[in-house]
Amino acid sequence: MAAGPRPSPARPSSLYLDRLLATCRNRSRGFPTTIWRDADGDAGSGVGEPPALRLSHPVLRALEARPCAGLAFDQALAQLLVSGLLQHPLAAGRAVRSLCSSGSPSSATRAVELFSHLDEPDAFVCNTILRAYARAGDPRGGLCFYRGHMLRRRVPPNHYTFPLLAKLCADAGSGPEGARTHALAMKMGFELDLFVRNSLIHMYSSFGRVESARFLFDLPAESDLVTWNSMIDGYVKKGMVETARGLFDEMPGRDVLSWNVMIAGHAGVGDVKAARWLFDTMPERDSVSWNSIIDGYGKAGEVKVAREIFDAMPSPNVVLWNTILAIYVRAKDYRECLRLFDWMMTMGVRANEATLVSVLISCSSLGELDRGKWVHSYIKSRNRDIEPDVLLSTALLTMYSKCGEMDSAREIFDQMAERSVVSWNSMIAGYGKHGYADKAITMFLEMEKEGPRPNEATFVCLLSACVHAALVFEGWWCFDRMVRRYDIEPKIEHYGCMVDLLGRAGLLSHSKELMENMPMQPSPALMGALLSACKTHSNLKVGEIVGIQLMELDPRDVGPYVLLSDIYAAEGRWVDVEKVRTVMRDEGLLKGAGVSLVGSENQSVCLVKHEGPVHKKGIMYSILNEMDAQMKASHGAFGE
Repeated sequence: MAAGPRPSPARPSSLYLDRLLATCRNRSRGFPTTIWRDADGDAGSGVGEPPALRLSHPVLRALEARPCAGLAFDQALAQLLVSGLLQHPLAAGRAVRSLCSSGSPSSATRAVELFSHLDEPDAFVCNTILRAYARAGDPRGGLCFYRGHMLRRRVPPNHYTFPLLAKLCADAGSGPEGARTHALAMKMGFELDLFVRNSLIHMYSSFGRVESARFLFDLPAESDLVTWNSMIDGYVKKGMVETARGLFDEMPGRDVLSWNVMIAGHAGVGDVKAARWLFDTMPERDSVSWNSIIDGYGKAGEVKVAREIFDAMPSPNVVLWNTILAIYVRAKDYRECLRLFDWMMTMGVRANEATLVSVLISCSSLGELDRGKWVHSYIKSRNRDIEPDVLLSTALLTMYSKCGEMDSAREIFDQMAERSVVSWNSMIAGYGKHGYADKAITMFLEMEKEGPRPNEATFVCLLSACVHAALVFEGWWCFDRMVRRYDIEPKIEHYGCMVDLLGRAGLLSHSKELMENMPMQPSPALMGALLSACKTHSNLKVGEIVGIQLMELDPRDVGPYVLLSDIYAAEGRWVDVEKVRTVMRDEGLLKGAGVSLVGSENQSVCLVKHEGPVHKKGIMYSILNEMDAQMKASHGAFGE
């Protein structure tokens, strides 16, 4: 009788099925049975004995060959679970490592689920999962796994575990957990391990606990460049730059990171002279060295020197371009920022998110709507490598908001997956600035329902919207809500909005009373707003008091003199007008000329107001009529 066909090794026979059932019944009795033959035809040993599992096993090869998010990978993983092969350390390690390879938070979560099926997990599997949480930027998730799974299952850590735990504690800002990690490392004899000790020094430095870091640094154990650099960096972050410099001078050897840390330290405290000496002395520079010294001069306000150093660099990368652009934004030299950006594009340097944030801020401040729209189109054209994160999206909607394109701003706002409090504030401020106070209040109510907690700036934007629309009741409601519901102590900006709001509404006595009852000294700008309201509503009583107070506060400010003179003139008190004007002449106080810039297409006209003899009004009106005719002829119906 001919023998029947031999069952394929890739498809389990009834004998294999019996073995599968036996394995499932005996999973807790040691290593699983090898269910399928490996590539060399070795079926392994019996139940309860460690199988001769090899890397060439088809299931392990399937795990290595397929993406962890695919169906084939899930099928291979299911085979490991059902067969019992997962209990083999090699198979468990391969499966967990493959799951964690993507670096996403979801992959770490799936690895934890797989971990719960292991009878005897080891430190390698745990370290792989901890590393996955660190790579995914979820340090608290990693610490939860450590406490809830690794410790509960009593998996002993090794010298690779403690650096991972130290990093997770540092990233999570968990000082108590970090101290417990240090105590356990000391108890298990790992404190003097170079790798563990360096990670603990870095962890304590990130907490600002330089005393604890220095204790570890001074231990009689092996040290390397990482040890020295971590300790110096800890002192720099704590602001102890002189102590860091002393340690730097004692270093037996230095690398470029050592120099960069000290340059950044001196630059961070404004000592650009010491930073420049180190920069000129260091034997080898990298892009971080150039970036640190340029940023240091920029923060010290020495923009010209920062630019000279930038221009001297042979081939600046995008990070250096971003630094110099940000320096010009901080200096409010927005034109130069945009000019530099144009130069950057001609040099072939590809802009990133940080670049475009600086450019959009400049466009917002200059009202360059067309340039801002070009940046928006540029972002869309590079959607594969430019990710509109919350910072870039907020800068974009702020640009549209400041330029009056509220529909475009709202469209971007609605498309944002994540919105910060700045995003909401920009929308509220935009609506308020352009006369949509009702929409600003509606946006605030939406923010209360589904957005982040409002902050002080939120209520400044909201109160400013009420001021522009003269919404007295709504303004009081916002002020009261800020204090009672959100427990925000009003700052002078909030009081200034309320004083201005009441003043514009003609409630000058209430405005003055609120100003006098403020817990802080009123600023000249706040008092000036009240004085201006007194002029608008011809309130001589309050205006005279506030005007005299302002003159005493800043005798060289011409504004209060002019406003008080106008208030006297409105009341017909010409003697007092002459007294004020005489004081102005005697003190040499001259009112600056009022200037208006009117733009249309590519041309602009500057209108300057200057006081002159009354009999020349006819000439002035003739000139204005001629200008109006020329502008209409050049640009069509310019407007009445």
